[in-house]
Amino acid sequence: MSELEEYHQDLMADVRREADASGILMTEAFFDRMKERLTEAGELEAVDRAFFQDTDGAKKIRIDGYSGDPRETDGTLGLIVCDFVDSDDVRTFGKTDLAPLLNPLIRFLSKARSEKFRDALNEVNPAFQVSDLIIATWQHVSKVKLILVSNRRYVGRDDTVRLENKEQIPITYSVWDIARFERYDRSGQSRADMLIDFEKDFGGALPALKASQDDASLESYLMIVPGQQLANIYDKWGARLLEANVRSFLQARAKTNKGIQKTIKDAPELFFPYNNGLSATADEVSCIQTTGGLAISSINNLQIVNGAQTTGSIHASLRLAKEQLDRVFVQMKLTVVPPDRSEEIVPRISEFANTQNKVNAADFFSNHPFHVRMEQFSRGTIFAAPDNERHDSKWFYERSRGQYINERAKLKPKPPLQKKFDLEFPKVKLFSKTDLAKFVFSASGQPHIVSRGAQKNFAEFAKDIGEGWSKSDAKYDDLWYKRLISKALIFRKLETEVPKQPWYEGGYRANVVTYAMAKLFHDANGEKEVLDLDTIWRRQTVADALVDALLVAAAAAHHVITHPPAGVRNMSEWAKQQACWNRLKSEELQYGDSLESCLVLIESARTNVRDARSEKALTDGINAQSEVVKLGGGYWSKVLEWGRAKRRLTPKDLQIVQICATIPQRLPTDSQALHAMKLLGRLKDEGFIAGGAPEVALTR
Repeated sequence: MSELEEYHQDLMADVRREADASGILMTEAFFDRMKERLTEAGELEAVDRAFFQDTDGAKKIRIDGYSGDPRETDGTLGLIVCDFVDSDDVRTFGKTDLAPLLNPLIRFLSKARSEKFRDALNEVNPAFQVSDLIIATWQHVSKVKLILVSNRRYVGRDDTVRLENKEQIPITYSVWDIARFERYDRSGQSRADMLIDFEKDFGGALPALKASQDDASLESYLMIVPGQQLANIYDKWGARLLEANVRSFLQARAKTNKGIQKTIKDAPELFFPYNNGLSATADEVSCIQTTGGLAISSINNLQIVNGAQTTGSIHASLRLAKEQLDRVFVQMKLTVVPPDRSEEIVPRISEFANTQNKVNAADFFSNHPFHVRMEQFSRGTIFAAPDNERHDSKWFYERSRGQYINERAKLKPKPPLQKKFDLEFPKVKLFSKTDLAKFVFSASGQPHIVSRGAQKNFAEFAKDIGEGWSKSDAKYDDLWYKRLISKALIFRKLETEVPKQPWYEGGYRANVVTYAMAKLFHDANGEKEVLDLDTIWRRQTVADALVDALLVAAAAAHHVITHPPAGVRNMSEWAKQQACWNRLKSEELQYGDSLESCLVLIESARTNVRDARSEKALTDGINAQSEVVKLGGGYWSKVLEWGRAKRRLTPKDLQIVQICATIPQRLPTDSQALHAMKLLGRLKDEGFIAGGAPEVALTR
């Protein structure tokens, strides 16, 4: 079985399980599972489900989702249609199938611009919501992006090709087929498709100056990019130029800057001296020799790691000051980073390129210590099997896309080991960093931010965790992780139960889930009692009494979301507002007496925290003592000698290192061992080496 067939088989099993458990259609389960990939990959800013299907005479009309308000995405309107086939085998479709699949979506767009079409629909109909949004924002739409999502394999790939434009507005389409999803999930990126051919598509090769020596570990180039070319590149590839978990992706997403745009409009010839330029990376570049010297003819997987606002503002000028772009030039520093080093190098280039700003919460990449710590907890923390299961298991935290599927694939040659992996890390206990952000923000009373989409929610979450981490990372301990798992269990239980409720009419499930969870946590956590999260992770199940209370909150959340105030008609947009959360938060709900059994005295919950930290301190001390003894007395004698010679030891340091240097005659205590290991780390940073080549510190 090929990797694609195996991926398809697993996906279909997940979709069927989700549809059976939640009572939703398989198409909806497939769409919900895949929509996050579209935002993670930068294809769209956000994705909301909005299924509608009808006919216009003999012609089909259909939409499955859209990308939110185009005024928030530089005028790009994203519309999605889903092609799902219930089959155990990988089916294919070709270029001739694209029109029958995309035309119903194009017909919907045409219809949706009509007030007559909109007014004939019920206001709770998702098509009404989309149509109303399109009518209200059409004057701001500069580009329509059609996305085809399919569980079949496309055998006539033509990615992001422009269609005929009857509306004088560019319309492009992009196909996300099963192979592209598989490639994205396995590699964590879909950037292999992003080959920027300057000679073929963007007016010619770009003159460049090689800025690295022949024996340098990374190639670097300096380039002067014409504004028109940069605008056209961004127009084609959009936010995919800013992906890869870099700060620019989280913070800016190519927002426009009025100051930059003013320079383009009023003094385009001064743009080059005024602007700091772009820092970018690429997987590889192709160079040619011209009569004018070296030039870059193509770039594979360009990533702008610093300069998102510059890029967005230049792109916006295509609409606002197109005639000025011919006189705009921007410098670009381009570094070629091999794919196997991108996770290590790209975030650092981004961080060091942004020296004008303090490195803060938004620098929250997949290799941030928080994610690394959560990953370590997930690989080592065993949870007891609930009553209806036989095996204890672990949750698998995927801090970068593709970890789970790749870990499992490594064991494919040894089926018994792969089976052991499946038992140890069941697929249903897999969660990503955007899932983690949803669990935490739902519980902490920020459902309106969760409703803005996975990536925007993650960006806000990154700020919160980053600020908290910089003050003290101590609270993100083993118990914090276990309570996170309790929140995950609650969130996913709600996802399963909400579609089964008699009041649920379809749509807005994601909004109802996060609002219901936020409401219950808000109401249950008081001055004397809080939700008993520790019982949930120990039992790995959500008690019926708590489910009943959650569904009371869910019914109220559904009512608030589907009954916006006068003048607000788009319910998805309403759910993204603080006012929506304030309304639900202020409602008094009757949960019933059984909720009391799900609460615990707040002092008891605090005692659990203290006990966990005491246990961790003890474990850390034992581990440190083990490390100190393993290094041996001889090693510590060198530390003592070097520290004395360099005068880097305080009296306390000196006393402890002297004890370590007498191992095994004397042994340091746990606290002394912890101090010794911290001291060793500091001395290494200052130049101590016990042997071998000196360690080289990164410099900015």
